[in-house]
Amino acid sequence: MSGIESITSPANPRVKEAAALRDADARRAAGLTLVDGRRELARAEAAGIEIRDVFVAAAATAAGDAGAAALASWLSRLAARGTRVAALSERAFDRVAFGSRDEGVVGIVRFGPRPLAATSFAADRPLFVIEGVEKPGNLGAIVRTADAAGLGGVLVCDARTDVANPAVIRASLGTVFAMPLATATTAAAIDWCRTHGRRVVAATPEGGRAWHEADLRGGVAILLGSEAHGISPAWSAAAAAGLTIETVRLPMHGSADSLNLSATAAVLAYEAVRQRDSRP
Repeated sequence: MSGIESITSPANPRVKEAAALRDADARRAAGLTLVDGRRELARAEAAGIEIRDVFVAAAATAAGDAGAAALASWLSRLAARGTRVAALSERAFDRVAFGSRDEGVVGIVRFGPRPLAATSFAADRPLFVIEGVEKPGNLGAIVRTADAAGLGGVLVCDARTDVANPAVIRASLGTVFAMPLATATTAAAIDWCRTHGRRVVAATPEGGRAWHEADLRGGVAILLGSEAHGISPAWSAAAAAGLTIETVRLPMHGSADSLNLSATAAVLAYEAVRQRDSRP
């Protein structure tokens, strides 16, 4: 394949730089992150995200089948557009790959948190407001659900994981690149909801009504709190100051007292879809 470098050493500077992007501080400093998988990279490409580097396991390009030919064609197209493409030895690729889930392709893209002021959400569609999320897999799954359900976006506030975490990107199947996605403090998120007239429907274990009784149509903000602590008291204070907030609950009939965060998000997202589609 023309324009593709061969790298055999795990100590190669490009390999070392890529491996370092598993660390959040390195991602923030560089404004770059790692993307595991061709599907995810293709979605970054479709969204106009800069793909600076692609590393491919040398064995994946040497298979000699239709899949290897399609991969080689895609890599050549990226290289022609300015992406640096390198075929890595097994030892070098192991250093940049995502555990045992690697698919033989890892990329470096220019992607990071987007400020709320620079993000546009559809005013007539629900969006998620996710506060204090800790687990990147949960955040990625929530973004994927928002994309699948046609929600207007995801606003992440006071998160304990970053949206550019490679595990977030992987769990979202690359939908983070196309979904309107912003980060902010909780205070800024509350101000934004107030300024934009967003009703807030918050999922809590002690919610005032069942999840399906709340109006989830139109420009509602569906609020979910952290896995460990739920929604912060700042929202109750905002409600006392005039922000419209309604609490809802999902029934728990077993020994567990709460659902997984991403499962709760999926239930509420598809209730919003049901209500939208059943509108006269």
